[in-house]
Amino acid sequence: MTTRKSRTQRRQDLIEAARRAMIQHGTDTVLLNQVAEQAGLTSGAVLYHYPDLRDLLLEAHHAGMERFYELRVRRIAGISDPVRKLVVTIRSGLPTDAEDADVRLLCELGGAAGRNRVYAALLTTLYDRQVSMYQTILELGAAQGVFRLAAESQTIARNLVALEDAYGYRIIARHPTLDVAEAVELILSYARQVTGNPLDVPAEPAKAPRARRASA
Repeated sequence: MTTRKSRTQRRQDLIEAARRAMIQHGTDTVLLNQVAEQAGLTSGAVLYHYPDLRDLLLEAHHAGMERFYELRVRRIAGISDPVRKLVVTIRSGLPTDAEDADVRLLCELGGAAGRNRVYAALLTTLYDRQVSMYQTILELGAAQGVFRLAAESQTIARNLVALEDAYGYRIIARHPTLDVAEAVELILSYARQVTGNPLDVPAEPAKAPRARRASA
């Protein structure tokens, strides 16, 4: 017997379908029927849950973006050592590999931001939150005397986020001589210089966090 999905489960499936459709067809050109095809439903069934396709696309974007702020903040919340906080945050800010759907979708979103004010605002908010996240860690380390910051905390934080974005894009673009491990080390090399700390923290087992936002 087939178990009937709840409304929440169905909407979550549609968010996943929208993410796949946007990656395949472009975040600002994807059509209702393309989302429906990915979901294995009719266009009418999609509209039953999301009468406005734009609301579904925004939900899909939020689900991917959650990983790079909310989930990272929760992940380091229980870590008291600012050195470990910083290293864990850096390591969790890059794609898992060139097929990482969350980062591919963010790249699509970035390409559309110049034409869509809503998407531009979403990316601006994500960037500002990530900067604040790093800034809090840096200032905590400085207050505890484990970091000797070579510049203002906001400047360093902005550079760290910019490095994440740049190396993340190169990984998704399949740069032939740059992989995730190398990108992490490159960002850490900058962080060591500007914090005056060797940031010698053993790598944790590899994880592939994926943000999933359920809507009631």
